[in-house]
Amino acid sequence: MTDKSAYLTTEEMWGRLFSSPSVNSFMTAGDEYTELPGLSDYITELCSAGSVKPEVVIRRANIERSYGHRLFRGSRNPSRDTVLQLAFGFGMDVKDAQQLLKVARHAALHPKVRRDAVIAFGLENGWSVIETQQCLYDNDMPLMGGASHV
Repeated sequence: MTDKSAYLTTEEMWGRLFSSPSVNSFMTAGDEYTELPGLSDYITELCSAGSVKPEVVIRRANIERSYGHRLFRGSRNPSRDTVLQLAFGFGMDVKDAQQLLKVARHAALHPKVRRDAVIAFGLENGWSVIETQQCLYDNDMPLMGGASHV
């Protein structure tokens, strides 16, 4: 995977696409930017860049240990909720969590979706996954990971 600084913002990508003489020239010239890395490669690189062990991220994310290691090996495709739990495990803010969701090929968080707003607020304010789960619970919303309190 290329280094994280090589990624263009969505706005930059739109600019390159619309200023290209054809879609094919954009696709050919932009190969390094148009392909997303695999999730396992991406999260492994995040660990290396942040000098954090996958085990620590998995524990902070409150993900079952063996399943978490399968995510890092690339043998499992996580749900959107699991990706969000990983974002908490990495201590990400909303911007970085949105990138993680994009790499995992899941929908971005949206502030008009009440549950997404709670999760985004937790990410942006440095809450743990447990604190965020508590807020979801207190507001009668589904918990991340599919657990329900009803």
